[in-house]
Amino acid sequence: MNPQEIISKHKPTQDNLLNILHDLQNNNPENYITTDAMDLVARYLNMTKSSVYGVVDYYSMLSLKPRGRYIIRICVSPVCHIKKAGGIISHLENTLGIKTSETTPDKLFTLEVAECLGQCQEAPSMMINEKVYNNLTEARIEGIIAQHK
Repeated sequence: MNPQEIISKHKPTQDNLLNILHDLQNNNPENYITTDAMDLVARYLNMTKSSVYGVVDYYSMLSLKPRGRYIIRICVSPVCHIKKAGGIISHLENTLGIKTSETTPDKLFTLEVAECLGQCQEAPSMMINEKVYNNLTEARIEGIIAQHK
């Protein structure tokens, strides 16, 4: 489906902005929202381009740059931090050969941090695309990454 088709599935009201943006990103093989798509959204919703850009730039679940097939988000909330999320981030950076906010050369993984995934009871946690993984250990991470390769 092209961006215009995705956008037109929604009513042209500004309260649909986030739904449209998520739909556009989810249908882009590189998991981001292009400038051209933002321009289409602005025209469709009768908004300024800068307003649409501001929303995309503000929300951490939306991206302005290409990302991997699998978006890994590591929770860095205070609870996850206490439960050694920093070590989890270091382990993932070493395993994937990238730093946070980077994408592997094969475009398979992008590593990001999230302020909270709402999983404090089972910290530390991470999310790969829409699936949450809790009670992380280095061994558990190895198995999870292997499943996605």
